[in-house]
This record gives sequence, C-alpha cells and structure tokens, in this order.
Amino acid sequence: MRLALSPSAFVTDFYTSFWWIPTLVLASALAVKLPTIVRLWKDPLLRAVGGLLLLACAVFVFVAPSTIAWTNRVTGVPNIAAPLVYSLLTAFCGSCLLLIIAWRNGPSERSPTTRRARRLVVTSYGAVIVALWLLFALADVPVERLRDLDTYYATTPFMREEILLYLLAHCVAVLITSRLLWNWVRTDGLDGWLRWGLVFLGGGYAMNLVFDALKLTAVAARWGGHDLDWLSTKAAPPVAGLSAVLIAVGFILPHIGQYLQDRWRVRLAHRELAPLYQLLRSVHGSGVPRLLRAAPELRLIRRETFIRDVLLPLARHLDEDLRSRAQDAALALGHPPERASALAAAVALLDAVEHRRDQRGGDGSGGVDTARLLREIGAVSRALRRRDALDQVRARAGALGPARGPR
Repeated sequence: MRLALSPSAFVTDFYTSFWWIPTLVLASALAVKLPTIVRLWKDPLLRAVGGLLLLACAVFVFVAPSTIAWTNRVTGVPNIAAPLVYSLLTAFCGSCLLLIIAWRNGPSERSPTTRRARRLVVTSYGAVIVALWLLFALADVPVERLRDLDTYYATTPFMREEILLYLLAHCVAVLITSRLLWNWVRTDGLDGWLRWGLVFLGGGYAMNLVFDALKLTAVAARWGGHDLDWLSTKAAPPVAGLSAVLIAVGFILPHIGQYLQDRWRVRLAHRELAPLYQLLRSVHGSGVPRLLRAAPELRLIRRETFIRDVLLPLARHLDEDLRSRAQDAALALGHPPERASALAAAVALLDAVEHRRDQRGGDGSGGVDTARLLREIGAVSRALRRRDALDQVRARAGALGPARGPR
C-alpha cells in the first residue's frame, strides 16, 4: 500500500483531479473583462484581450482527457482531438501577437505598418492551422492516446512534423510576447496595478516557455530512442495550468485592483468628512437621510452637498480677522502652510458655530474666501480631528488679538 506520494506524483494527481481549475480562472477573467469588451468593441486592444481569453478557455476545455475522448467518440476518428487542440493553441499564439501589436501601436492601429503586421500574423498562423490538419490527414494514428499522444507518435511520419510545428509556433509567439511584456514592465510611469498585472502576465508566458521546453525535450528524447515521456505527460500539464492561472490573474488584477482602490478612496473620503459633517449637523439640526442601498459614491456626494449647503449661510458668521490670526498662530507653532490654512479655517468655523449657537447673529467681519473654504472641506475636516492642535492654535490666536465680541 502506497503511504506517500512523491512531489511529482502529487502535482500530477492534483492536476488530474482539478483539471478544470485553469478553465474556471480563465473564464472568470473573461467574465470580468467582457462588459468592457462589449461596450468598447471597436477598441482593437480589448478585442485582442477577449479573443486571447476565449481561446485560452477553449484550449483547456478541449485538452481535458474527458473532452478528448468525447471528441474522438463523437466524430468516430481516432485522435482527431489532436489537430483540434493544436489549432486552438496555435490560434491562441496568434492572438498573443495581435494583442502585442494592438498595445504597441495604440491610436495608430489603422496605420499601414500595423495593418501589415496584423495580416502577417493572421496569415502565418492561419497557414500553420491549415498545415496541422493536412499533416494529420496524411498521418497514420489509429491508436487513441488521451495523455501521451505527443510522445507516442513522436516518430510517426507526418504526425512527427505536426507535433514539432505546433510546438515551434507556440514557442515563437510566447517568446516574442514574453520579451515585450518584460520590456513594458520596466517602463516608467506605469500604474501600480497595471505593473503587477504585467508581472503576472510575464510570469504566465514564461511558464509557457517552460511548457514548450518540457514538451520538446520529451519529443526529442523519443527521436534519440530514449524515454522521457514523463516530462510531457506529468511535468508539462501542471506547468500549463499554472501558466493559465498567472495569465488570468494578470488580466484580472488591474481591473479588480483599480475598482477596489477607487471604492476605498470613496469610502476614505466619506469617512474623512465625518468631523465636519457632525459639526455642521449640530448647526442644521439634522443630517442626510440614510439610504440603505445607496452606493458609496452617492453617499459621498450627498455628504459633500449637505456640507456645502450648510456652510454657505454659515459663512457670514466667519471672522476673517480671527482666521488670519489663527493662521499666523499655526505657522508660528510649526505647521506647514497648507495645514496651517486648514487649522485656521477650522478655528474660524468653530468660532462661527459657537456664536451662532449663542444667537449673537449678524454678519462676520467680511472678506472670507468662501469659495476656497468650500474647496478645502476635506482638509478642514481633517483639521477638526486634531482637537489638541486646534486648542493650541485657538489659544495662541486669542493671545494675538482681541476676543470676538457680540455682533
């Protein structure tokens, strides 16, 4: 009775049992990108991404042993799944190159050079697909092989050429794509999420090169009369699965990461306005009605609108002389200019709220830049969180000038 598995056997058994994991991950990446692809269908870059993910999903669906057996059984042709899988993989290679062409040329994608490059890729890889089917028609492959067809028929005339052709076509495309991706990663000024996405994509395509190396080594060993089939049947499939997962993550990460980052910024901005909102709520007597299913963006807009609506009538109570003294005091206490300005505005605002509560009425001393105050509500709200700093500024400002009297 076998009590333990070797690392190679464990990986092989795991991958055999969870063959569909790469397919599900790739399908998830396609689902995430699909709304944008449909909405911006004329964008060649998005079309290339959609085609690449769709073909990658198809490869992993049809390369599964159960699907291979079903395809052979339905068609009644032994091993006909082989040229089908090879064709899908070749089309995937072409889509990789089309993606790179769309990325490198950007807005100039309609230029003659770009059109020639795209035609060259489509023609070349289309010709490879046609050749794969012609070679299969000429080959004699009567014995069905679900897992080791590449090595089993590695020395069979015409099938030998077919196997070598699909591997070389795949290797060339992946090599070019990997090189260009790693060059892109080193470009200055990239968004952080995009850079990490490119790192995962580069890692995925690098794993594809490992896959090609394992397959070619196993096939070449057969040509020399040696048996290294385990490289093709046991080592290569898990590498392909890992490659698919890395590529899918590379496409998903910039989209999901930017979405989560934007949501976090909205929530942070909403929370940042809480001190100012609570202060003005005490002036107004009520706040923004709660909406249970309101989006974070809507809650932020409603809070900002409430703050500005309450600030406008309150601005006539602001004491510009107090604000000026408070800014001098904050600067004297060592606060940087922007922070000092926010603290001074917060001091003047607190003073206005207190005098309004005391019902002292009347206009302020005038000259307050209300528009600037409305633009800086975030900084003022942050200043209100530091009551110790506010108290120090208020005390020093009071010592610099007369206390505010009744109006």
